[in-house]
Amino acid sequence: MIEVLKHPIYARLFSAQVIALLGTGLLTVAMGLLAFDLAGANAGAVLGTAFAIKMIAYVGLAPVANAVSEKLPRKAVLIGADLLRATVALSLPFIDAIWQIYILIFVLQAASATFTPAFQAIIPDILKDEKDYTKALSLSRLAYDLENLISPALAGLLLAFMSYHWLFGGTVVGFVGSAALVSITSIPARAGHQKVRTFFERLTRGSRIYLATPRLRGLLALNLVAAAAGAFVIVNTVVIVQSGYGASQSDVAYALMAFGSGSMLTALLLPRLLDLIADRTLMLVAAFVLTALTIGHALYMLTNGLLGWALFLCVWMASGALYSAILTPSGRLLRKSAHPEDRPSIFSAQFALSHACWLLTYPVAGWAGQAFGLAAAMIILGLIALIGSVVALFIWPPEATQELVHDHNDLSPDHPHLGEGHDRRVTVHSHNFVIDDLHAHWPERQG
Repeated sequence: MIEVLKHPIYARLFSAQVIALLGTGLLTVAMGLLAFDLAGANAGAVLGTAFAIKMIAYVGLAPVANAVSEKLPRKAVLIGADLLRATVALSLPFIDAIWQIYILIFVLQAASATFTPAFQAIIPDILKDEKDYTKALSLSRLAYDLENLISPALAGLLLAFMSYHWLFGGTVVGFVGSAALVSITSIPARAGHQKVRTFFERLTRGSRIYLATPRLRGLLALNLVAAAAGAFVIVNTVVIVQSGYGASQSDVAYALMAFGSGSMLTALLLPRLLDLIADRTLMLVAAFVLTALTIGHALYMLTNGLLGWALFLCVWMASGALYSAILTPSGRLLRKSAHPEDRPSIFSAQFALSHACWLLTYPVAGWAGQAFGLAAAMIILGLIALIGSVVALFIWPPEATQELVHDHNDLSPDHPHLGEGHDRRVTVHSHNFVIDDLHAHWPERQG
C-alpha cells in the first residue's frame, strides 16, 4: 500500500490531507468538550444540532461550490478553502454561547464542502492504475482514521497540560499546513474538451449521473447504514463515557481511538480483500453485520445496562472496522461510473447525497438520545441501518461486467459514436457503460 506514496504529487496531497485531518481531529474533541462545558448533560443535543448544521452546509453547498468553481484553477480553490477554514477555527476558542457554535460551524463546513470533493476528484486524475487508486483509497481511509485515533490520543496528552481551548490552535495549524503543501504541488488541470454547460446543468449533472447509476444508488443506501451507526458514535460518545460510565475527558478520547483503530485495521486489509471479494459483496456483508451489532448493543443496554468498559471499547472498535469496510471502496465505484470530465461533479454529488444521510441521523442521535435515552436512540438508528442494508441489497444488482449491451434508437446510423469500432448498420452495441450525454438511462435488460 505504501508504495503508492512514491508518486510525488500524490505524496504531497496525501501529506496535506493528513495534516488537515489531524487538526480536524483535535477540533472534534475540542467541540465535544466545549459543548459539554456550555450545555452539560445536554451536550448530545447541542452536538446533534451542530452536526445537522454541518450536514446542511454539505448537502446544500457542495453542488453549488462545484458548479461555481468549475472554471477556477483547482489549486486556488483548495488553498482558498483551507485558509477560510483556518480563519474560522481561529475564532472558535473565543465563543461563549451555543448559537455562536452554530454560525461558525456553518461557515467552516461551507469551506469543507468546497475543499473535499475537489480534492477527492483530483486523485483519480493522478493515479490512473486501479490498483494504485485502491491503495490510495485505503491510505485516505487511514488518514481519516487519524482523526479518530492519533488526534484523540494527542488531545488526551495535551489536555493533561492545558485547557481544551488550545486544541483549536492545532486545527488552525493543520489547515494552514495543508494550504502550504497544496501551494507547492503540481495539480493536473481539469479534463480538457469540456462541453459548455449552463450553471443549472453544472449544478445538477453530478446528481443526475449518480441517481441514474444502479451501483451508486446502492452506494447511497449503504451510506445511510454508515451514517446511522457513525452518528451515534460521534454524537454520543462524550455523553455515554462521561455521564454513563462517569469517566474522564481522556477516556472520551480513548473511546474514539477504539473506533478509529478498527477502521484503520480494515483500511490496511482492504487492498488485498478487494482483489478477492467484489466491492458489492464486501460492502453489503459489512452493512448487515454493522446493523446487527448496533441493534444488539442497544438491546443489551435496554435489558442489562451498560457493557463493561473493555467490552464497550471492543464494540466501538468492531463498529469502526465495519464502518470503514462500507465507506472505503466508494471511490472505486465513483471512478468507474463517470468519465474523467464528470468526476468532479459525481464526487460532489456523493459528498452532498452521503451527507444528506448524516443530516437525517445526526439529529436522531442527539435529540432522540436526550428525549428517550441512549439505548432507544441506538435502536432507532439500527432500524434505519437495517432499511439501508435491505434497500442496497435489492437496488444494486450483481455486476458480471461493466460492458453493457444497449440500443441507440435515438441516434442516426451514421453517428460517430456508432462508428467507434462498431458496425454502423446496427444501433445495438456494447462498451464500458456510464451515464453521459449519449447514455441518459441505464439499460433495462442489465438491471
